[in-house]
Amino acid sequence: MSATTLADPPASTIPGYTCGTPQSARSPLSEQDFADLQATLLLGEADLQALRLAHQILQDQVEDVLDVWYGFVGSSPHLVRYFAGSDGAPDAAYLAAVRKRFGAWILDTTAARYDRAWLDYQYEIGLRHTRLKKNRTDGVHSTADVVHLRYLIAFIVPLTATMRPFLARKGHAPEQVEAMHQAWFKAVTLTATLWAQPYLPADDF
Repeated sequence: MSATTLADPPASTIPGYTCGTPQSARSPLSEQDFADLQATLLLGEADLQALRLAHQILQDQVEDVLDVWYGFVGSSPHLVRYFAGSDGAPDAAYLAAVRKRFGAWILDTTAARYDRAWLDYQYEIGLRHTRLKKNRTDGVHSTADVVHLRYLIAFIVPLTATMRPFLARKGHAPEQVEAMHQAWFKAVTLTATLWAQPYLPADDF
């Protein structure tokens, strides 16, 4: 899959993936709000170009990246509990369903097409972590009805720190790897900020 074909969302193959469809919630942010947020993060055209290079590098590494992230979550009882079923144990089907969408998020985010469809879907993802929509996408009966906001914010660090080895794996120059890693850090911070929006009163965000 290339950066040009990624614009076709894999909604037919990934259950619950609603980017670019009427099933996704619409973000309350205006285009100007969104542009101002990116400017505050110093996310510029050079970063978008670096992300698109990362997209090419990561296409055949997505499962490896997810293995690292899921290993971290699975070894952290305070995180894996958010994937618990009604019996309090981790729900394997729930973990697998979220994993597919997480992989799509990696590719969507590095494709760096930060348009209205992408913005809206980040709001939808945020809602799915709150009591308004958690567990509903996959029909899960979970003992966890919310992912606490503190972990969405804290997760910026592991998602960023673990990515550099994958960006360096294809032999690019150190300065290219650094540019991709910095751009990824900004993109992860951008998405975590957007995911936090449904947790707050509209006037406070």
